[in-house]
Amino acid sequence: MEEPNSSKRRRRSGIYLLPNLMTTGALFSGFYAITAAISGHFELAVIAIFAAMVLDGLDGRVARLTNTQSEFGAQYDSMSDLVSFGAAPALVMFVWSLSTLGKLGWVAAFVHCAGAALRLARFNTQLGTADKRYFQGLPSPAAAAVLAGYVWVGVVYDFQGASVSMVSLVLTVLTGLLMVSNVRYYSFKEVDWKGKVPFVVIIVVMLGFAVVLAQPSLMLFLIFLGYAVSGPALTLSMLRKWRQERKS
Repeated sequence: MEEPNSSKRRRRSGIYLLPNLMTTGALFSGFYAITAAISGHFELAVIAIFAAMVLDGLDGRVARLTNTQSEFGAQYDSMSDLVSFGAAPALVMFVWSLSTLGKLGWVAAFVHCAGAALRLARFNTQLGTADKRYFQGLPSPAAAAVLAGYVWVGVVYDFQGASVSMVSLVLTVLTGLLMVSNVRYYSFKEVDWKGKVPFVVIIVVMLGFAVVLAQPSLMLFLIFLGYAVSGPALTLSMLRKWRQERKS
């Protein structure tokens, strides 16, 4: 005789559609970025990586708002992130610029990809113990945005990837290493998005959107490059403060 709750258990074995649909969109964007780069459409490739960032930011929030979080969704999101923010930017950078360096180029691309994989694995194992105010290591979406923004600037301003291959090498390796470093980055999770703000803040935000939309490639690259640099600066500041407290 079938147990009365067996049908309920079967229904619960499914997956939530909405958040996982967004994760699938992010995964597709990362995959499309790779295929676009192979075809030589670098601008489409980097736009796809930024689209993956938007979808990756939405899936978790949608899951929390609709109370549809699941272990499957968390693991699926990590797999999507590895493709979209690890493999995709590394391969886009390799095809656009690093391929001219031979073995050195693909080693640099692998450093970024492996850094993203290690960063995601460490993040998943430290969810319950990490300080929510900070990220340990550069988040993989931000690292991907640095490389994508860099390639986008090169395409828009007509730089040949081969002519800046050494800069590409350094930037790719640094983003990979920063992801697995112990450098702290502000997470913005303590910002009260529901609270009231002065009217001038809205004006500043509108001006910020206008500036980004006027030169999206350059501004997005500078914003995420600034965030990547902010981590070492924040860590050094915290170390200096800790040393001063110990002396006093």
